[in-house]
Amino acid sequence: MNPHIQAFFDSVTATVTYVVHDGSACAIIDSVLDYDPKSGRSSTASAERVVQYVREQGLQTQWLLETHAHADHLSAAPYLQRQLGGVIAIGQSIRTVQGVFKQVFNLEPEFQLDGSQFGRLFADGETFSIGQLAATAIHVPGHTPADMAYLIGDAAFVGDTMFMPDVGTARCDFPGGDAHELYRSIQRLLALPGGTRLFMCHDYPPAGRQAHWQTSVAEQRASNIHVRDGISEDEFVAMRTRRDATLGMPTLILPAIQVNIRAGHFPPPEDNGVRYLKIPVNGL
Repeated sequence: MNPHIQAFFDSVTATVTYVVHDGSACAIIDSVLDYDPKSGRSSTASAERVVQYVREQGLQTQWLLETHAHADHLSAAPYLQRQLGGVIAIGQSIRTVQGVFKQVFNLEPEFQLDGSQFGRLFADGETFSIGQLAATAIHVPGHTPADMAYLIGDAAFVGDTMFMPDVGTARCDFPGGDAHELYRSIQRLLALPGGTRLFMCHDYPPAGRQAHWQTSVAEQRASNIHVRDGISEDEFVAMRTRRDATLGMPTLILPAIQVNIRAGHFPPPEDNGVRYLKIPVNGL
């Protein structure tokens, strides 16, 4: 059985959230919590669009899936869980990412490095179901150590591995990133049948093109500007390394990572009742 897919594009962070369902049960992939870095205020307008759709369709939310601990937006998974239910899930290598960033942000001693903030940690190749839909979690490290793709029927949600063919691939210069690993992860995805639908987590369209987020294995193999057929691992790594050296940090990386390694929760309140996010000066 192949899934029904509804996409929600957030133009501020260029992120695509997906509701994937069989007509009765659903998973929500890579949700977005609105966050204003100037004021430090969050809101749930983007998440409310998802809530409205799920309720209008009469869907039961089983899963709130994260492809990785995002650096470009904050997850709305806890809010969606309160509104709709579901288990917040990510790949088990999130524990590695937590270990790195606990040190970067000097987090409170009580912060656990075992992934227990999430309801489920998937191993590579682990299977699960969304109602009548069969799904498989695929570990695709490279962008970060913990990236996952989710293969659901004839559709794969690839997170930050590939982008649309005219945009290429994700950066590998975050802590724990590795261009060699990303190339090999992408090859796993491109080994799927050519007709497999691929759904991107982001789109950064070139001038003159509107945002799109669906392509296919065959299209990526034929025309992805970074990893089409015929481009070797060494060529890819050399390109990716040069390109990453020119990129600035994402606008929301400092607040986003602190929240997303906590499964979308903000840090605990301090003795005045206020929650704070840290900015490590010269730390990244």
